[in-house]
Amino acid sequence: MMPLTLVNVGEETMIRKIGGKPEVRAHLENLGFVTGSNVTVISTIGGNLIVNVKNSRVAISREMASKIMV
Repeated sequence: MMPLTLVNVGEETMIRKIGGKPEVRAHLENLGFVTGSNVTVISTIGGNLIVNVKNSRVAISREMASKIMV
């Protein structure tokens, strides 16, 4: 397992685990980051990531992305 921050742009991968505090995990789940779902990194801008998850594009901070294990 590795954090989402290490995934190459354009690479599709599966979410294996979501770490962090319960409120952080709940926030990520509300955005569509659920264990077992696929996620693709679209681009990285200034340390933030734009990812495609559940057919929608979401921008998340590097800190949040580091809690998503793939």
